[in-house]
Amino acid sequence: MRASSPTRTRPGNISSLPESDEEDEDSSWIAQHPSALKMFEEIAESSKGKRIVMFLDYDGTLSPIVEDPDRAYMTEEMRDAVKGVARYFPTAIVTGRCQDKVRRFVKLSGLYYAGSHGMDIKGPSKKTKDNKNNNKGVLFQAANEFLPMIDQVSKSLVEKMKDVVGASVENNKFCVSVHYRCVDQKDWGVVAEHVTSILSEYPKLRLTQGRKVIEIRPTIKWDKGKALEFLLESLGFADSNNVLPIYIGDDRTDEDAFKVLREKGQGFGIVVSKVPKETSATYSLQEPSEVGEFLRRLVEWKQMSLGGR
Repeated sequence: MRASSPTRTRPGNISSLPESDEEDEDSSWIAQHPSALKMFEEIAESSKGKRIVMFLDYDGTLSPIVEDPDRAYMTEEMRDAVKGVARYFPTAIVTGRCQDKVRRFVKLSGLYYAGSHGMDIKGPSKKTKDNKNNNKGVLFQAANEFLPMIDQVSKSLVEKMKDVVGASVENNKFCVSVHYRCVDQKDWGVVAEHVTSILSEYPKLRLTQGRKVIEIRPTIKWDKGKALEFLLESLGFADSNNVLPIYIGDDRTDEDAFKVLREKGQGFGIVVSKVPKETSATYSLQEPSEVGEFLRRLVEWKQMSLGGR
């Protein structure tokens, strides 16, 4: 549990290093993961003769990380940017959120939505160039047999967390998220204890951790990387050399998708982060506003390549 639970800040962490060392580390990390905006021409050049497919995380990528997860709204400018990208490229939102909830946040019908870390995937709700059959149904649900168990765990956690100020529990259908961003740091251990005490009764569930969130998920071998592969296959790009997948995300759960792209030697992962961190992504962007800028530049580039159509 130690690696998966909230941890306390220790003396001597990176914030206590000399400023020059921090600057050296930042420069080294940026050299290894250069800005996708500064390297845009290189990315565009790599896409020649290939079909770009966009994969986008939601929290921390399309919307800012906020204290109340139910208020993680994307801006209208970002919505327009995503809409523009989806006009030219197959586009999927891949998130730990419940698919229905993120669909309500994004409010765009021409996308693929992969909720619960890709365990609940649904196609566009309107006819698109890549969805000629106008398939509005569910494409894939990886863990239907776990739904009653997930619901039980969610209810138990809601009850347990009533004594922890600032903690919130989110039932994401195929997984449960326990948010502790608003919990006093001295109570992080209490959050971890409550989660492990309940999870001990469910050997078929496992823990993962994101940004100030503990997630309880089925033990099946499915993650955002598997979801990316499934969607590429559904779009007819399995084992194709004529596709360039681009995945943008900020969380450690997005690393599964970055690793798939790196292992395939195909496409690019773009990590959203203001600070250096271990990642399998090729490029970086600092925050959602830069993600929006990158998406707009992609649309402008495509329009120019089509002669303004």
